[in-house]
Amino acid sequence: MSQPLKALRLLRRLPLLAGLLLSLAGTGAQAASAVITGKDGWLFPAWESLSKVDNAGNARTVALLKDVQQQLARENIALVVLVVPMKAPFYAQRLPADQPLSPAVAQRYDQLQGNLSKAGLTTLNIKPILQQTEQGKQTAFYRADYHWTAWSAENTADATAKLITGKYRLQGEPGGGAVLGDWFDKRAFGDLASNFLPAIKRKAIGRDIYTVRHQVENEDLLIDDAPAPVQVIGNSFVQPYLGFTQKLSNALDRPVTLTWNPGDVGPWATLLQYLESPDFAQHKPQVIVWQFNEGQFHLGPDAAANWNAKGVTSLNQWHQRIKKALP
Repeated sequence: MSQPLKALRLLRRLPLLAGLLLSLAGTGAQAASAVITGKDGWLFPAWESLSKVDNAGNARTVALLKDVQQQLARENIALVVLVVPMKAPFYAQRLPADQPLSPAVAQRYDQLQGNLSKAGLTTLNIKPILQQTEQGKQTAFYRADYHWTAWSAENTADATAKLITGKYRLQGEPGGGAVLGDWFDKRAFGDLASNFLPAIKRKAIGRDIYTVRHQVENEDLLIDDAPAPVQVIGNSFVQPYLGFTQKLSNALDRPVTLTWNPGDVGPWATLLQYLESPDFAQHKPQVIVWQFNEGQFHLGPDAAANWNAKGVTSLNQWHQRIKKALP
């Protein structure tokens, strides 16, 4: 069975916006403390610091990314790094008065983009894309949810497609892109409300409107099962429900495959999951798009307090497994 078909069938079994697991915050009082309640019912994840920046951790991550880029290049695979901006800086005016955003955190995303570019890594500045998404009823992030909106996901996918086609000549013939379904609205509790707030507070916050697309299976693509020149690696921000991969495939007019996990698995284990898989051994893509979150960018493969047990590996083991996967 092809990866696109697997993803679409898996989607039907996914809960709405499956994202960071409850283990990030525990239960009961711990879960309640995992959410910052701002103005007008806007919720923010408390596990992302509003005041501190780990510059040393960020620098280490950039160095690890550079190492992966160089090893992928030896296999003639290009790496595109996408760092999704943190929600709070976009809505700083909605934060509680006693929990303001520090200048260091407000400036971090631009600094990360500069550091990535300085290291020679191919990246996309998503911040202005999300700023342009904010118009009319469109928001960059959902009010009571951790995630960006489907509008943000699709706009970022469009820009990613332009970046890829501007730098690389993709193999295969046009015509293998995903078919996009029609938009529809669905009312639901955001995951920050449903996962971390007691019922009385959740009811007070209320539901959000999720504008997303109906899922469409491209039967011609699934039968042909054309090799995908682009592979997306990431967390729930690129899950099928929000449409990033489908829109990227549609814009490139090529198949795009996806490997994603909930946020507490971490980006490092998710990349290894793909590189150590039979899919990678049998068909190596031209481009890997690797998605990170700004708020966790400083966390390396060995961040045992942040990733789940399966997602943690020592730096020595990380380098050994990458070297084995990319000899």
